[in-house]
Amino acid sequence: MSSLQDIKNETVDLLKCTKEGLTTQEGEARVQIFGLNKLEEKKESKILKFLGFMWNPLSWVMEAAAIMAIALANGDGRPPDWQDFVGIICLLVINSTISFIEENNAGNAAAALMAGLAPKTKVLRDGKWSEQEAAILVPGDIVSIKLGDIIPADARLLEGDPLKVDQSALTGESLPVTKHPGQGVFSGSTCKQGEIEAVVIATGVHTFFGKAAHLVDSTNQVGHFQKVLTAIGNFCICSIAIGMVIEILVMYPIQPKVQRRY
Repeated sequence: MSSLQDIKNETVDLLKCTKEGLTTQEGEARVQIFGLNKLEEKKESKILKFLGFMWNPLSWVMEAAAIMAIALANGDGRPPDWQDFVGIICLLVINSTISFIEENNAGNAAAALMAGLAPKTKVLRDGKWSEQEAAILVPGDIVSIKLGDIIPADARLLEGDPLKVDQSALTGESLPVTKHPGQGVFSGSTCKQGEIEAVVIATGVHTFFGKAAHLVDSTNQVGHFQKVLTAIGNFCICSIAIGMVIEILVMYPIQPKVQRRY
């Protein structure tokens, strides 16, 4: 089996860095390759997102019914059926609101995960330790981790005391996990005990944290309630279409020939 020193040396060699850290120029060059150490935030209009839930098969049926309620008068000079129109619009808004809330909850879960990222970190650049924005970290950077720090990126522990790390937000483990030199730690977890240096091995969307946030963000893009509404809408459209075809096939042949001419 490889010794601890061999593991450290192999990690440093693979990342093409040294135990003195990267230079500023090397860091900037690697940012162009790996990107910034942060997760992409999807910004979209809440209003447009809400209106999007009014564009599906069931909504089309309801919208058509609402238009017919006001477009087709009851005859004899009576006004359009505004009561039906208002009732249909209210149902349409309620359905869209429920779907919007369901999907928005998944987005809030992803945002809560992203809020757990470290804003700053202590990094070794140009042979000097300094506090920098965690977003500039790249694979190969040497960082210092101590009690209370949020681990800024996936990293391999180098030299120092064993750490006790709380990674419950990522793995669900209720108790802190002990990490020894040579082992890996995940971005977004919190150091509960110890102090050690580590070399960054993954950043941004390539971290375990980034992948977890992506999975949470992409979960239920179409929620269960929305799927039910879509199924109902498809059924309604198919039923109406079949009914119209049957009515044409049954009623047309029995119409008087005179009426058929006109």
